[in-house]
Amino acid sequence: MNSKKYNIVGVMSGTSLDGMDIALCEFELQDEKVISYSIIKAETFEYSDSDIKLLDLMNASALQFAKNDFHFGRLIGEKVHSFLTKNNLSADFVASHGHTIFHQPASGFTTQIGNGSAISAFCGLPVVADFRSMDVALGGQGAPLVPIGDLLLFNNYYYCLNLGGIANISAKTNHEIIAYDICPVNIPLNYFANKLGFAYDKGGEIAKSGKLNLALLDQLNDLDYYKKTAPKSLGKEWVEEQFLPILCSSDANIPDILATLCHHIAGKICEEVKTNDSKMLVTGGGAFNSFLIELMNEKLLNKCQLIVPDAQLVGFKEALIFAFLGLQRILNKPNALKSVTGAEIDNISGALYGDFSKLIIK
Repeated sequence: MNSKKYNIVGVMSGTSLDGMDIALCEFELQDEKVISYSIIKAETFEYSDSDIKLLDLMNASALQFAKNDFHFGRLIGEKVHSFLTKNNLSADFVASHGHTIFHQPASGFTTQIGNGSAISAFCGLPVVADFRSMDVALGGQGAPLVPIGDLLLFNNYYYCLNLGGIANISAKTNHEIIAYDICPVNIPLNYFANKLGFAYDKGGEIAKSGKLNLALLDQLNDLDYYKKTAPKSLGKEWVEEQFLPILCSSDANIPDILATLCHHIAGKICEEVKTNDSKMLVTGGGAFNSFLIELMNEKLLNKCQLIVPDAQLVGFKEALIFAFLGLQRILNKPNALKSVTGAEIDNISGALYGDFSKLIIK
């Protein structure tokens, strides 16, 4: 029986701009099948104001875009090197999601910055990056990608929900999995918390102090995206062009806007629960929003049990799964599923940078 272990650094930068998640993950394989995994060490590096400017590229020139792509790659590489050195750890390679600037699969493209060559050069390790482009080129949404990890690593949950900048859900059916983006979460919640001088609404306390605005809730619920069927995905562009303007034009105060947002998010998520007596794993920054979890439990009427795991898994599940996607890439196994993204075929995504010759099983 052929057994092997890989130590892989997973790097995730989400649309809510709450920082760069770095997790060193160990995977044990037998005959190229994962039999165990763990997060050895994980840390979030908060973005400085200059880092956030580095990522603000939606209206940048081509020159600035190209420059910042390399600069952000260097930042990732330096942070990975610092993380490993500080904790006296070593890794086989890095799997980096990058940071999404554009996501427009209907127009045939998606773009994440964080140049793989720069990451590799500044951390001294091989790198897998650019996980979404192949799937989009094959007619898919390029998102969500986490569900293959939900299927293969978290198969004891019927639903897996990630409450990041955007909520996405996966559901298992007949040894297959379907998944899609549901609605914005931390992008708008943080946007309005920022207006009150807070980085985020801790525990949802500000939202809990507000009142539900039914007229505003109806406007949000009526958006065309919610009438579409899966596979479907959302990008920050849609949030800024379609979602935030509704909230910004409201005369409601900020606590009421946050309360209404939480009711909207909880309602849209609970609409997707189609089975009784099931379990849902809830991770991502929004899982720390106690008010949002409370609303979800109320709206589910006990037909689904919400499981919020330990803080490490809540915060670093996506980094763990991108490490797993990198592992699938070097094993030449699919890491993007057509049942999730709508692509023509299951596909092997991710570009390789650096020397993988000693790692790839031939």
